[in-house]
Amino acid sequence: MTWKKTGIFLFAVSLLFLAACGSSDDSADGDNSSDGDTYVPDSLTVQFVPSQNAETLEAKAKPLEDLLENELDIDVTVSVSTNYNSVVEALASEQIDVGFLPPNAYVQAHDEYGAADVILQSQRYGVNDDGTSTDELVDSYYSMFIAKSDSDIDSIADLKGKTIAFQDITSSAGYVWPAAALMDEGIDPLTDVKPLTLQGHDAAVTAVLNGEADAAAIFQDARNVVLSDFPDVFEDTKVIAHTELIPNDTIAVQTNMDEEWKEKIKQAFINVGESEEGREIVRDIYTHEGYVESQDSNFDIVREYSERIQEQ
Repeated sequence: MTWKKTGIFLFAVSLLFLAACGSSDDSADGDNSSDGDTYVPDSLTVQFVPSQNAETLEAKAKPLEDLLENELDIDVTVSVSTNYNSVVEALASEQIDVGFLPPNAYVQAHDEYGAADVILQSQRYGVNDDGTSTDELVDSYYSMFIAKSDSDIDSIADLKGKTIAFQDITSSAGYVWPAAALMDEGIDPLTDVKPLTLQGHDAAVTAVLNGEADAAAIFQDARNVVLSDFPDVFEDTKVIAHTELIPNDTIAVQTNMDEEWKEKIKQAFINVGESEEGREIVRDIYTHEGYVESQDSNFDIVREYSERIQEQ
């Protein structure tokens, strides 16, 4: 190689080196880089799963933007995912910073993609079978099957061959726990019933009321969500069975987010849940009454249930 060619070669290498350094600097400046480095958010994107009609839920969630911006002093954008899987994919592809994830979606994002760290769990009031609240805050809840009051379905065993309204397969209350309950009765949730996958527990309740489904798997008690549209929903439906307890929903953040910012976001949501205005908002969104610190081991029971369902 001639000296002239050598000089050109070294110059080209130096340009590549400088470009690489510039790229590294850019990714550290509030960008969700995929090279394993931590990042500091210069704005925050928060996404919810569509436990009810997505447009309705987004309208309820939007006021959180101002409260979180006041807490964190950065811009915040709140949105609702198109389905349960898309919020997991958004975390995995680093399109969002924070996800409100049901337990199974959290485990999927954490275990399969290494894309989520749980920081908080929601708290709710317990619910009686008539839809009224208890006065006890709990960190777990039940899923339940409902059917029309005049139906001949009175137990899980009676669900064989029936059309059941489910949620996405990553929905803890809308699929995983109910599917396990069916399996306990020797009923295959894929072949021994007619699955009807819907978006939103309100849609599942409505499907039972209008005869589209014989039964529905819903969180306890999702009938309250449709009470304004169907005032007689508790008289027109009955509870067939409850599942085992499910850990409450999570707030999870990007794994590679700066640790100091994880703590800031954790405290921001705790403060929001403790304020009168904030609690009213999160209660309207997901019936949350506030948030408590959480850890990954709380969801080992979720992993056990997921393995059961995957083995069917």
